[in-house]
Amino acid sequence: MRSVRVTVLGSAQDGGFPQPGCQKKCCNVEPSMELQRFPVALGIMGLDGTFHLIEASRMMERQFRILQEILGKYPPVPTSISLTHTHLGHIDGLGLLGKEVMGAEGVIVHCSESVARLIRITPAYQELINQDAIVVQVWNQSESFEPSPNCGFSIRPIPVPHRSELSDNHALIIESPGCNLLFMPDHDSWLDTLKSRTIREWLSELNIDIALIDGTFWDSNELPNRDMKNIPHPTILDSLERLGQRQNSDPEILFFHLNHTNPLCNPNSRESKELQLLGWGIAKEGDSFTLEQL
Repeated sequence: MRSVRVTVLGSAQDGGFPQPGCQKKCCNVEPSMELQRFPVALGIMGLDGTFHLIEASRMMERQFRILQEILGKYPPVPTSISLTHTHLGHIDGLGLLGKEVMGAEGVIVHCSESVARLIRITPAYQELINQDAIVVQVWNQSESFEPSPNCGFSIRPIPVPHRSELSDNHALIIESPGCNLLFMPDHDSWLDTLKSRTIREWLSELNIDIALIDGTFWDSNELPNRDMKNIPHPTILDSLERLGQRQNSDPEILFFHLNHTNPLCNPNSRESKELQLLGWGIAKEGDSFTLEQL
């Protein structure tokens, strides 16, 4: 049976791990030196052999090598890239498609009208349009679209509140007849996203089988010299308090978009073991999921 394959190409917050400029212990002692994480991204291989990206990271070449190890061949230039929003680590790799590097032609960039507007007014990205390296296609919010014909999956953008100083923000559901995967690296709070629902109720309404969700910070004390209100994310402790122990009927949930200060970056940390004892997961580069076709 043929299937769509989704691979985690990045599991860190925009700065990656270790993070440039960090002089703290978290980024300068073992195991951080060997456990590198890239900014969040997914690679999707369609039924027809097309290659699609979720997010455009500046670490794209290293991420393509992850796929090479899994597929046994280096991936082609992506047919499409879908962008959730315009914060640094999610969009800054677009420039790699231009004539200075990949010399791509006609890569379809799927995004919201808000994201498209920023691309069109940013000179470096505007030049990609002028070169015909990218073609921007605006999606209809909450409506599914096929990234390319016959790829075997569709993507449904779901608006979720997150800092909107540059653009709006969406979670993406990768849909196939046999499995749905949620990609939600950023949102402000569960209260704003869920309204009056529980996490389980929300995921059930969306018919989610696998969920990659915002795990930026372990707790609210992680950045003692920063006002966390300026960088809102639900803490993992908040998420675990809402979820409790995993039940047999629950979807598979993995936390990602880890800030460099997050103890989950170390798989041997007490916090990592605590989370896994509850039955939940921590996404890492190379994790791969098959979306079966019925």
